[in-house]
Amino acid sequence: MAPQIPAARIIDTASVPALRWGVIGTGIADRFVGAMHAHTAQRAVAVTARDAEKTRAFAAEHGIDRVHASVAELVADEGVDVVYVATPHPLHRAQALQAIAAGKHVLIEKPIAMSAAEADEILAAGREAGVLVAEAMWTRYLPQADVIRQILESGVLGDVSLVRADFGFAMPMDPAHRLWNPELGGGAMLDAGVYPVSFASSVLGPPDAVRAMGRTAETGVDASANVLLSTPSGAQAVLSTSLLASLPVEASIHGSGGRLEVLSPFFGQSGLRLVSGALGQEEETTWRDETFATPHDGLGYQATAFASYVERGFLESPVHPHDEVVSVMATIDEVRRQIAAA
Repeated sequence: MAPQIPAARIIDTASVPALRWGVIGTGIADRFVGAMHAHTAQRAVAVTARDAEKTRAFAAEHGIDRVHASVAELVADEGVDVVYVATPHPLHRAQALQAIAAGKHVLIEKPIAMSAAEADEILAAGREAGVLVAEAMWTRYLPQADVIRQILESGVLGDVSLVRADFGFAMPMDPAHRLWNPELGGGAMLDAGVYPVSFASSVLGPPDAVRAMGRTAETGVDASANVLLSTPSGAQAVLSTSLLASLPVEASIHGSGGRLEVLSPFFGQSGLRLVSGALGQEEETTWRDETFATPHDGLGYQATAFASYVERGFLESPVHPHDEVVSVMATIDEVRRQIAAA
C-alpha cells in the first residue's frame, strides 16, 4: 500500500488581525509585500529605503501611503505595528535594534544578522522589550513544511540518520555586487547556504560537529561550501551551497523506514515524494503544491503566521524558535571560519 501524505494545516488569513507593516528596504521586500497584499489581510503602510526615488516608486506600486526619510522616522510611526527589515545583512542588527527599542514587533530577513552573537543580541533585546522578533525563514511557514513536520512526528520514516540539502547557482563575478562584496555580507553561506543549514536543523536539531570544505573568491567571501554536520544522535547532514555552480535545489530526509524527498526548489512552494518499503519493494506517493503560479507567492504565509503569533502574545515563532535561529547562525559562522582558514 502506498504511503499516505497528510494534508497541510493552513492558518486562515481571515482569522488573524490585519497588522500594519513598516518596510525597511525595497529589494527582496518587493516580492514579500506583493505576496502579502495579494494573498493575506496584512498591509504595508509605510516604507523607507536609501534611494528616495526608488522608495517612492515602490510605495506607488504597492499602494503604500507613507514614505519616511529615515529608519528613525519609520520606527517612530505610531501607525506601524510591525517592522520588516529587508536590507543587506550587515544592516540588520542596527535596524532591528532600533525597531525593538521603539516597541515594534520585527520580522528580519534571512540571515537575521552577520553572526550568532549578533543574532543572540537582537533576539534577547526583543524578549526584554516584550515584542515578537523572528527571522524571515519563509520556508518554515509553507504548507509543505507543515506536512514535513507531520510526517516526521508520525514516525513513518523510522530512525532518521541522514539529511541532504543543497542550494546553489552560477553568479558572474562582480566585486561590487552584494553577493561578492564582503562589506555587503556577500558569500554563498549567508545568502544561499542558510537554507540547507536551516532545513537540516529543522529535522535533526543543532549539530555537535561541523566539517566544511569550500572555495574562497578573490574578494575574500566564500564562493562555495560542502558541509558535513553530525548530531548527538549520530544522524548526519550533507549540505552544499555555491555561487559557482547550478545545484538541484533539492532536499531529502532518510530513515530506516523510508525517505522523504522535497522537490525543487525545496525552499519554496514545490512538493513532496514519500517513499517507503525495502529496496526493490518500494512504494511512493507524490504531492505537489500548485496553489500559486510562482514559488515566491508563498511568502505571504509567514506574514499570516507572524500576525497570529502577535495575537497570541508570542515573543518567538514556535516553528522557528530563537535558540534555533542562533544555532543555525553558529553553524554558518563555523563553516565560514573553516573555509577562510583553509
